[in-house]
Amino acid sequence: MLVLNHFSGTRIVATPAALAEAVWPVDALALRTASDELLVFPQQHDVSLSDPHAIIIDDGSYLGGWVDESEGLRFLASHCEWEMPRKRPAFAQGAAAGLPIKLWLTDGRILFIVEAAFAADFLECWHE
Repeated sequence: MLVLNHFSGTRIVATPAALAEAVWPVDALALRTASDELLVFPQQHDVSLSDPHAIIIDDGSYLGGWVDESEGLRFLASHCEWEMPRKRPAFAQGAAAGLPIKLWLTDGRILFIVEAAFAADFLECWHE
């Protein structure tokens, strides 16, 4: 059963090289959303990058929740038009049920991340 919880993270916009060489704590989940953008969960307070012009801001606009892989894949099979990555772990993002989502796929579990503004609509689709 999917339960969405508040996900506070850090959004970073920097050169691709600076993001590629960044080192994160073991418990951090760093999702490369674009070549020059990264979302890191949970919030990171001491970010040090080689890009002096990097933009680093706290971002609390997401909700997320883990589900069993089989439950998540069932939802995606009926609400998502794009193919899931086969290798795990993997990050993917796109539209599901017409809403923007981010996924962190691992062996056995999937983390669904949605912007808070879309959470109610997403949960409505989830429970159809």
